[in-house]
Amino acid sequence: MGGHLGDEAAVRLFLADPSPRVRATALWALGRLDRAGDHEVATMLDDPEAMVRRRACEMAVRHPEVDLVPLLGDHEPTVVEAAAWALGERGAAESRTVAALAGVAGEHDDALCREAAVAALGAIGDDAGLPAILAATEDKPAIRRRAVIALAPFEGDEVDIALQRALDDRDWQVRQAAEDLLDAGVGRRSPDALGNRE
Repeated sequence: MGGHLGDEAAVRLFLADPSPRVRATALWALGRLDRAGDHEVATMLDDPEAMVRRRACEMAVRHPEVDLVPLLGDHEPTVVEAAAWALGERGAAESRTVAALAGVAGEHDDALCREAAVAALGAIGDDAGLPAILAATEDKPAIRRRAVIALAPFEGDEVDIALQRALDDRDWQVRQAAEDLLDAGVGRRSPDALGNRE
């Protein structure tokens, strides 16, 4: 395709191709040329085909002005997963983004979507997302593992309690993740704080 040849004009023609695979590849190629703007990415987020919307979500990591929150309500779980991943990759987020991710983490029917949202909340590290992460430590094993890892940027009694509880989890990977974080000092109160409680 034109992206390998540096032909931006040719690539842009393929953005309107009848084939969703070609449209998704064209968007990727435009990104390789560093010529994909917010407009192109946002437009592809509205594409009727999930394959194209997923690619647009991936591309949107480098386009923080493009609103991904509506994609967290997409009817296709793989698009929701991609949007959550992209939001986590962006890092710091506004409150509506954290709230939307928390909603996915706690309520989505698809386990992979819940897992991706939990991971994103951990990557963002906003305290408003902590309750959703803590709740996810009671979900399916893969999500519990992800939730334990997502606790890394947080601290306080609730985090410490969740990590201590995870040490007795049925899943050995959950136990291992909790042990690793506790060994690294995650969730623990400072010695001064402990002394004040005695």
